[in-house]
Amino acid sequence: MVNSNLVAVLTAIVFFYSTVPSTAKFSTLVQQIKQQSEEQDKEPFVGVNIGTDVSNLLSAKDLVSFLQVQRISHVRLYDANPDILKALANTEIRVIISVPNNQVLAVGSSNTTAASWINRNVVAYYPETLITHIGVGDEVLTTVPSSAPLLLPAIQSLYSALVAANLHTQIKVSTPHAASIVLDTFPPSQAYFNQSLISVMAPLLQFLSKTGSPLMMNLYPYYVFMENNGVVPLDNSLFKPLTPSKEMVDPNTLLHYTNVLDAMIDAAYVSMKNLNVTNVPVLVTESGWPSKGDSKEPYATIDNADTYNSNLIKHVIDHSGTPLHPEITSSVFIYELFNEDLRSPPVSEANWGLFHSNSTPVYLLHVSGSGTFLANDTTNQTYCIAMDRVDSKTLQAALDWACGPGRANCSEIQPGESCYQPNNVKNHASYAFDSYYQKEGKAPGSCDFKGVAMITTTDPSQGSCAFPGSKKVVHKTRAVVNSTEVSSGAKRSELLTFHTSQITATTIAFCVSLFVPLVVAG
Repeated sequence: MVNSNLVAVLTAIVFFYSTVPSTAKFSTLVQQIKQQSEEQDKEPFVGVNIGTDVSNLLSAKDLVSFLQVQRISHVRLYDANPDILKALANTEIRVIISVPNNQVLAVGSSNTTAASWINRNVVAYYPETLITHIGVGDEVLTTVPSSAPLLLPAIQSLYSALVAANLHTQIKVSTPHAASIVLDTFPPSQAYFNQSLISVMAPLLQFLSKTGSPLMMNLYPYYVFMENNGVVPLDNSLFKPLTPSKEMVDPNTLLHYTNVLDAMIDAAYVSMKNLNVTNVPVLVTESGWPSKGDSKEPYATIDNADTYNSNLIKHVIDHSGTPLHPEITSSVFIYELFNEDLRSPPVSEANWGLFHSNSTPVYLLHVSGSGTFLANDTTNQTYCIAMDRVDSKTLQAALDWACGPGRANCSEIQPGESCYQPNNVKNHASYAFDSYYQKEGKAPGSCDFKGVAMITTTDPSQGSCAFPGSKKVVHKTRAVVNSTEVSSGAKRSELLTFHTSQITATTIAFCVSLFVPLVVAG
């Protein structure tokens, strides 16, 4: 969709190119883009990180086309890839470029090197390519501590070069930090920066304050959950709705925290306040959840990754703010766009992406009603499948009920039909459960089957077998589900409004009554 503001800007560009000297037209163009950027950047946004440890990464041109199709408006690069920066020209996509860690020492040691870096990676592309920030290194203080003494000089030298190019008000300079620079993050009111880093953090924060730049933080509730051995509940980490008794309460402020990310952001604000800095916003440069892990990472699953990132997007777009600063909603860059299959172990390192390298989604986010971020929006695209590790006798009983009294359409799991293989009770039960669930309009309680079924956002369809809830069913020449499912579609529930742990007494009674015929028959 063409942005009317952009059309106006482009019209002005044509006019000035034909009527005014080159210096004046560049200055005017920059001011127009600056004004438009300021208007758009008032709103919190969700962006994506683009890592390139991918065996078959899209070409720069195809990558940008993909970003546009997915309606992704903000990206962060871990370098200043010239091909990508060229491809981003004349789009509305805003980009953070980065000085890689191995270049920080050189840039911090020489003003000339810093000026050359700005000329080569910024001036050569801006304003056609909308560069908004420069990230100097990535988690330098904790991963490359030997470079710490030259981190601030590198930032200051790059800023001076931007001043010389008259771009210092349009492009901000900062550096992304690991969450570990903040200690005692809960309760947030007691948080503080690691004392060994104060010699760098104190003057850095003063610089950020004076230049209107953000504190960049890489914040991962996943690691907080994994490292605290069950002390931090999974639901709090995933932004799931909580009862008041499950909310985390800061005993000093009495503020209630419903999710871990807000607590981490507020811990950063408190840490800055301890150093007398109160006007620097937090920009979350990385956050996400892995969709696959090894045996030591049992919570790195597709469903958890989907839940976290979907709820994160809603949290930002809904201007949720934090308990300490409800008036400020931090923008967030999801880590990451693609699975980086060339990453070293553990397994999770290669499985943080929203998409595979071939551009197919790893899972389908449910972000409907949360702005226009991402095109693979699949709210209510949920399925009912059999749980793992349920004994076959119990599953068979549930399957018999679904295909019998439950009136699920089980024709596709008959011998010779498209979903007969793999021929096992779990596969057949999953198909029957989903058929019943879709027929009932995904109503609460319709995916329980005496506790052996679960809701998932991952399409269980395989090969020629399309599950009843799959979008693939639409393209089949014959109906897979009956008309009851279609007519009751308006009653479908949101994914996160139903949890098996919150079943009401009425629902339990209903489910028990469904299985009475099975008990009598037995």
